[in-house]
Amino acid sequence: QAQFVESGGGLVQPGGSLRLSCVASGFVLEYYSIGWFRQVSGKEREVVSCSSSSNNSTYYADSVKGRFTISRDNAKNTAYLLMNSLKPEDTATYYCKVDDLPFRGYVCPKYENDYWGKGTQVTVSS
Repeated sequence: QAQFVESGGGLVQPGGSLRLSCVASGFVLEYYSIGWFRQVSGKEREVVSCSSSSNNSTYYADSVKGRFTISRDNAKNTAYLLMNSLKPEDTATYYCKVDDLPFRGYVCPKYENDYWGKGTQVTVSS
């Protein structure tokens, strides 16, 4: 069964950096588009950044453009989200999610299943 384990969150001061990891198991991450999402309690989950299966195309929400970088290490079956210049409004639980099917070519994953990992909490505060 496909699973993701997110990690790397924590408490950081404004302007600081964190690198989130998403370790995939049960499938070959390289074959799928992947996205990082975040959610604040009481609000809808929003997409932050995505990467196509070929890693040739990426997407960043306007709110994180220029500050966040999505990447993959295929040998480790892991995706990353490097977050620099963090702001208090980046505080949220961060999740990764992949497309339901491989090689579809989307930048951001398309999915119908409602499986989500536990996420990793990022808190930006002084």
